[in-house]
Amino acid sequence: MQATWILSANASRARFFAQDQSSDSLEEVNDMVNESARMRRLDAGETDKIGPTSGTKSIHNTGGATPNKLYEPPQTPDAHQAELFARDIAAFLLQAYQEGRFQQLSLVVSPQFLGLLRKLLDPRLESVVSLEINKDYTQFGPDQLLEQVKSYKLKH
Repeated sequence: MQATWILSANASRARFFAQDQSSDSLEEVNDMVNESARMRRLDAGETDKIGPTSGTKSIHNTGGATPNKLYEPPQTPDAHQAELFARDIAAFLLQAYQEGRFQQLSLVVSPQFLGLLRKLLDPRLESVVSLEINKDYTQFGPDQLLEQVKSYKLKH
């Protein structure tokens, strides 16, 4: 079986569709949701604001050195959650590929999340990725998504 999978994803949702033959319609095989990306920050328990001394070894009010007021941490909580979600997606795809559930993969992923996901995909999956579209179509139904993929293939 030469099944093709289409991944439609962004930082908060990933939908996996399968198509056995190019003339078949898409069948949704999995729907993953990144709950922490969908929750409001206050609901997620992240109430502390990042202050100008966060991430340093100085202690407040001790006369120690304080960093520049423009300090930003190396990774925000949102970026960390997106990375964890991308890792889950990459692991799911690798497992499905090793089980022989697909032979070709099309990635239809929002632009920012595509770069992150691309870095985390196992090298064994690189050869099966036949198409990349940097668009967020996670709200599209199977027929709409397939129509977008086919029209993209015709243009390129």
